Amino acid sequence: MNRHFARLGSAVLAVWLALAPVAQADRVKDLATLGGVRHNQLIGYGLVVGLMGTGDQTSQTPFTVQSLRNMLTGLGVTLPANINLQLKNVAAVSVHADLPPFAKPGMAIDVTVASIGNAKSLRGGSLLMTPLKGADGEVYAVAQGNVVVGGLGVEGEGTKIIVNVPSAGRVPNGATVERAVPDAFTAGNGALTLNLRAPDFTTAERLARAINGKLGFEAATALDAATVAVDGPSDPRERVRFIAALENVQVTPGETSAKVVVNSRTGTVVVGQNVRLSPAAVSHGNLTVTISSDPIVSQPGPLSGGSTVVVPRQQIDVNEEKRPMFLFQPGVKLDDIVRAVNRVGASPSDLVAILEALKAAGALRAELIVI
Repeated sequence: MNRHFARLGSAVLAVWLALAPVAQADRVKDLATLGGVRHNQLIGYGLVVGLMGTGDQTSQTPFTVQSLRNMLTGLGVTLPANINLQLKNVAAVSVHADLPPFAKPGMAIDVTVASIGNAKSLRGGSLLMTPLKGADGEVYAVAQGNVVVGGLGVEGEGTKIIVNVPSAGRVPNGATVERAVPDAFTAGNGALTLNLRAPDFTTAERLARAINGKLGFEAATALDAATVAVDGPSDPRERVRFIAALENVQVTPGETSAKVVVNSRTGTVVVGQNVRLSPAAVSHGNLTVTISSDPIVSQPGPLSGGSTVVVPRQQIDVNEEKRPMFLFQPGVKLDDIVRAVNRVGASPSDLVAILEALKAAGALRAELIVI
């Protein structure tokens, strides 16, 4: 394939970048990610100092005292072993960050700080120098700086007010990258992989077809519903220009599968546009049972020797709300479902019950997802 790329000069790629977008289409960069280009997670353990008495209770978190002793020893300060440190302005924290792709030494990244002891708040604290390691145990960044906390905690006599989470915060641009992560893009030999954000066979095939149509030869192949392999140039400089052009190819994605998503906590129901129903008749009503207690007092007759007692008496009323049955014809669409449900006055929770019944009866032609 390299002979084909040799004929793709700078002028052709520049014109390709200037192509106008196609109507009702998405760019490749919005539909897929480049294989091997990924974030990497970093984690570390450190100390936040300068707190206003809201730090760890060192009697219950001995690791905080141990960490502070080790830090002071490394700085040349030796504490006698018989000294029991009781500090309230220090908190042991976990520090984590995402190392973005192509991050180079000297770049700054954000870090998140969270208490791992019993500190009440990190507000006003400062994170001391903390190495951040990757999954391989190597140090890739070093974090330090003032902690920004979005939460608030106030405590008084028998009263406590907490807004958000004051025991966690962020240090914007608080870590400096010390080591670059080797990436598959730089060490690549020309083969590129595009991974769809939402796997779909139709979209993968259309993506490969669109790329081949722009190149003029068969360079892209859909391997499965999520992966499209593309033969690219081996020269790193040409690869960057080639991918920049590749990202702007317009592709019309395939329609998503029919889904109905139900949030059981909030009662929110989202119905996709491709949801269909088989012929079905639905009747939905509410049955209300009311039990009321009306005790009566029983008085004995004169000179009977009996005693006055309270006799329980209950009244039971059953009320069934009458709602008409409605019929779904074959191929009913989303707007028909919404109109039919609104016509009978069903609430979101009622709609969930109706959809579950239709799914059980095999009339709902969609995936029902309850979260």
